[in-house]
Amino acid sequence: MSAGVAVAVALTALAVFLVLRGPGALPAAPAGGPAPPSVRRLGPRLAILAVVGAVAASSPRAGVLALIAVGVVTGALRLVRRARQARVAAAHHSQVVELCDALQAELAAGQTAAQALDRAAADWPLVGPAARAAASGGDVTASLRELATEPGAGSLRVVAAAWQVAHRTGHGLADALGRVADDLRAVEQTRRVVAGELASARATARLLAVLPFLALAMGAGAGAEPWAFLLGHPAGLACLAAGLGLAWAGLAWVEAIARGVDGG
Repeated sequence: MSAGVAVAVALTALAVFLVLRGPGALPAAPAGGPAPPSVRRLGPRLAILAVVGAVAASSPRAGVLALIAVGVVTGALRLVRRARQARVAAAHHSQVVELCDALQAELAAGQTAAQALDRAAADWPLVGPAARAAASGGDVTASLRELATEPGAGSLRVVAAAWQVAHRTGHGLADALGRVADDLRAVEQTRRVVAGELASARATARLLAVLPFLALAMGAGAGAEPWAFLLGHPAGLACLAAGLGLAWAGLAWVEAIARGVDGG
C-alpha cells in the first residue's frame, strides 16, 4: 500500500469515527416518518469524507488541504448558526414581554383568557399550540412550559406559573401578567445593557482572528511568500491547521463566555 493510500485510509477512518461517535447511537427513523436530523446529515458528511479520502489517495498534501478546508467551512457555519440562534433568542426575549402586555390588554378589555391568547398567537405564532390548548380546554400551563424550551423563550415558564396560579386561586390573570411583564421588562433592559457591553469584546475577538490574514497579505506583498510555505510544506500545513484551529477556538471561547454572561 502506497503512502498516499495509507494516509487517505487513515484520515477517512478517523473522520468517519468522529462523525459517527457521539453521546449515543444515532436515532432510528420512525416508521412512516421523516428521518431525524442527525440521520439526514449523515449522508452529506459521508459524501464529503469520501471526496476527501479520494483526494488524499491521489495526493496526501491535497488531502490535508481538503480536510483543512472542510474544517474551516464547518467552523464558520457553526459560528454563523450560533449567531443566528442568538438573534432568534433575543427576539424571543422581547416577544415574551410583548405577549404579556398583549394578554393583559385583551383581558382588561373583557376578553376571555382563551380569546386573548388566540389573538396574541396571531402576532407570535410560536404560542399557537398554547392558544389551541386554551381553546380546546387543554393544559395551557404545560403547553407554555414546553414552548419555553425554545431559544430565548425561557421566560414563558414565568408566564405559565402566573397562568397556573391565577387558574387555581381565581385571582386576576391580567394583574399577574402585568407584574410579570414589568419584571421581564427590567430583565430585558439589563440584558440589552450587558449585550452592548459585550459587543466590544466580540468585535475585538473577531479583529484578532482576522489580523493573521492581514499579516500574511503584508508578507506576500513584501515578497516573503508565506503562502508557499503554508500550502507547500508539511510544517506549513501543520502551522496553518493549528492557526486556524486556535482562531476558531478563540472565537468560540469568547462567544461561550458572552453567552454565559448574558444568559443566551
